[in-house]
Amino acid sequence: MKELNFRRHRRLRSSQAMRSMVKETYLHKEDLIYPIFVMEGENIKNPVSSMPGVFQFSLDTLNAEVDEVVELGIPAVILFGLPAEKDAVGTGAFHDHGIVQEATRQVKERHPELIVIADTCLCEFTDHGHCGVVEGEKILNDASLDVLGRTAVSQAKAGADIIAPSNMMDGFVAAIRAALDEAGFEDVPIMSYAVKYASAYYGPFREAADGAPQFGDRKTYQMDPANRLEAFREADSDIEEGADFLIIKPALSYLDIIRDVRNNYTLPIVAYNVSGEYAMIKAAAQNGWIEEKPVVMETLLGMKRAGADMILTYHAKDVARWLEGK
Repeated sequence: MKELNFRRHRRLRSSQAMRSMVKETYLHKEDLIYPIFVMEGENIKNPVSSMPGVFQFSLDTLNAEVDEVVELGIPAVILFGLPAEKDAVGTGAFHDHGIVQEATRQVKERHPELIVIADTCLCEFTDHGHCGVVEGEKILNDASLDVLGRTAVSQAKAGADIIAPSNMMDGFVAAIRAALDEAGFEDVPIMSYAVKYASAYYGPFREAADGAPQFGDRKTYQMDPANRLEAFREADSDIEEGADFLIIKPALSYLDIIRDVRNNYTLPIVAYNVSGEYAMIKAAAQNGWIEEKPVVMETLLGMKRAGADMILTYHAKDVARWLEGK
């Protein structure tokens, strides 16, 4: 046979030890952020039907969930609140004794070392389900900024380590940074939902957080899934306004955006592995169409390889167990 000149790439795949030696991307427990839904009431642990394994917790059932998160070595949680009552301006979002504020105090008192991230949005707290103040069917940008600033300050007062505004109003990072600084919270960082698309993958979350809009949609303030360059404009604005982290949401259909942002900015990047992405894997696994563990691990590894530093994921507890070999 004539001698051929080609590279033998398989040499570096010849054994598990060899593959581990040349492995480029790793997933660690320290990369994970776990979302928790908290609600008013007692003795509540409601399963979210479209998200198997995810629950809504009242404060008296929350401790067991948080204890497990800490035991698994997951370093951070993000709290989403479901109030008992809603109104036009989302009063429960910025009330000093709102559900997110009370949950934050409880978690920080029990586990001071756990990083608590407060979701800073209004949609779960408004009776119209939009992420800002409305007039008729118009979402008012500037009028919403004051409410968002008040919400962030109340969350910081309750002990939140990080403020995570997800509303996508223009100028929201600047308004929140100014409000936090004025209230004496200069050292509280902002994890901005800098690049958030108007995605069909959010459906299960809106059941979990009871935050679906009662009219219209969110396309006038969330980004068009067709747009790539717009992500740079959004990230530029948030960085200029004082963001400390950049969230990209969703993740799986936007790995190109994660890579673009990673290549152009030095701030920590958080990929949000959203509810629809989670639900698809769960449904396929329950039907026996895929094997859940390797698909989840490959999915999250892809987000890390694309450039994410952290991943906000409902799979976090399972992944933490799998990384420990359980």
